[in-house]
Amino acid sequence: MRTANVLLDRDFTIGQTDKRLFGAFIEHLGRCVYGGIYEPGHPTADAKGFRQDVMALVRELAPTIMRYPGGNFVSGYNWEDGVGPVEDRPARLDYAWFSTEPNTFGTNEFIDWCKASGIEPMLAVNLGTRGPQDAGYFIEYCNHPGGTHFSDLRREHGWEEPHGVKFWCLGNEMDGPWQTCARTADEYGRVAQEAAKIMRWVDKSIELAACGSSGRKMPTFGFWEDRVLEHTFNEVEWISLHTYLNNYAKDTPAFLASPDLMDNFIEEVVAIADAVAARKRSSKRIMLSFDEWNVWYRTRRPREARIKPGWPVAPPILEEIYNMQDALAFGGAVISLLNHADRVRCACLAQLVNVIAPIMTETGGPAWRQTIFYPFAHFANFGHGEVLRTRVICDSYEADYFDPAGPDDEYRTKVTGVQYLKLSAVHDGEGGLTLFALNRDLEGPMQMDVEARSFGGFVLETATTMHDADLDAVNSKEAPERIAPRALDGVTVAGSRISAVLPAASWTVIRLKAA
Repeated sequence: MRTANVLLDRDFTIGQTDKRLFGAFIEHLGRCVYGGIYEPGHPTADAKGFRQDVMALVRELAPTIMRYPGGNFVSGYNWEDGVGPVEDRPARLDYAWFSTEPNTFGTNEFIDWCKASGIEPMLAVNLGTRGPQDAGYFIEYCNHPGGTHFSDLRREHGWEEPHGVKFWCLGNEMDGPWQTCARTADEYGRVAQEAAKIMRWVDKSIELAACGSSGRKMPTFGFWEDRVLEHTFNEVEWISLHTYLNNYAKDTPAFLASPDLMDNFIEEVVAIADAVAARKRSSKRIMLSFDEWNVWYRTRRPREARIKPGWPVAPPILEEIYNMQDALAFGGAVISLLNHADRVRCACLAQLVNVIAPIMTETGGPAWRQTIFYPFAHFANFGHGEVLRTRVICDSYEADYFDPAGPDDEYRTKVTGVQYLKLSAVHDGEGGLTLFALNRDLEGPMQMDVEARSFGGFVLETATTMHDADLDAVNSKEAPERIAPRALDGVTVAGSRISAVLPAASWTVIRLKAA
C-alpha cells in the first residue's frame, strides 16, 4: 500500500475562495436550454417553462454564478432577438452550432431563471459580428433604470427594475478560427477596450473580463494574453482561461495527471498578467476567470462530424456521457482551482445540462446526475473558506498526455512529478476543515496521514468516497446512481491528526469540525 504524508498549518494560506469560483455555464447549444433548463409542457415545468426537476438538481449542485449566452454562440448573437413578446421574436441561423435558434428563451428569461435558482448572472457581449456600441445598448437594456430607449424597452417588456448584472464578458475565444469573426490580438484588444469604455460609462459598477486565448495549446497562447492586456489593462478586472481535459489516448494515468497541466496553465497566465502590470508600473492585479473547464473528448470531433443536417432546433449534440474515471480527472481539476484561489477568483463549469454537463435529461422525461455531478457539488457546497497550503509527501510518476490541439509533434506533453495524491484543504473559518483528495493510484489503496497544525483538534463530520472497480461505469436513466459517493469507513481523528485509507482510483471528501 502506498502512503502519503500531509502537513498543513492553519496560518499558512493560499487565499480565500471567492463565491464566484463555483460557477457554471449555459449556452444556446444543443439541448442545454431547450429540453434542458427550459421545456414548456414538461410535467415539472412551471408557468415560465422552467423544468423544476432540473432546477432541484441545480440547487443541489449549488453553482453560484452562471455564464450566458455563450460560448461560440455569442459571437453571432443579436441580443435584441431574444427580448420582447415571444411571438415577435425571429428565428435565426446559428453559425456556431449549425442550428436554428428560435429565440423563445433570451436575456429576461435567463435573468428570471437565475433569480429562481438563487444564482448570480454573468452575461457576455458579442464582439464578433458586433461591436462596442451594441455592447453599450445591451448593458443599457439590462442595467439602466429608465428614461432612455433601451431601458424603457426593458420596462415595456415587463421588467420594470434593472437586472443589475455586475459581471460581463467581452466576447468569447476571439482567437479561435472556428469563431464567427475571429480577430487578431490587436484587433480584439482595441475593440474590447472601446467596448469596455462604453459599458463602464453606462454602469461604472460592473466588472469586465477580457478573452484570453482559447487554450494553452493554441499557437496564439501567451502572445495573445500579453497583447490583449496591453490594450485592456486599465479597463478590465479579469482575463479568461478555457481548458478541457481528455483521454483520447485511453491512457488513464496520463488522463488523471492532466489536471497538473491546468495548474501550469493558471500559473503561466498569472505570470503574463503580472508582467503586463510590471511594464505599466502598476500594482493592479488582474484576476483569472476560468470560465470554461471540464472533461470533454468523446463528442469533441471535427465540426463537420457533429453537425446535424438541416439546421435543426436544439439538436442533441455534445452530449458527453461521463464515467468513473472522468469523475476522477474532474475532481483533479476541482483541486487545481481551489489551490489557486488567490488568483482564480471566478470559474464556470461548461456546461450545466445535457451538453458536456453534470445533469442529463430526457426531453419530456426524467433528469439525472452524471458522475461528474458529485465532485462539483462537493466543491460548490464545501469549498467555501480559506484554502491552506499543503505539503504532500508521496510517490510520483510521469505521464505522456495526448492533447490533439496542435501540430503532430506537439500532440503529446510530458507531465513529470505527478504525485499519486492530489489534495486541497479548505478551512471554514470556524475551526473546521474539508479535505478534497484524489488517489491517482489505479492499483491499490493509499494510506493518507494528515497533520493539521495550529488547529484545536477535530471531530469527524462526514467522509465519503467515489470509486468503482469498473472505471468505465456510468450513470444512466435506468441506473441513475450506479456511481455515487458512499461512506468511507475507517477514518480516524486524534486531535489534529487525521488518517484514512483512500481506495484505489478514488475521489474522497473528508469533512471535520472543531472539537
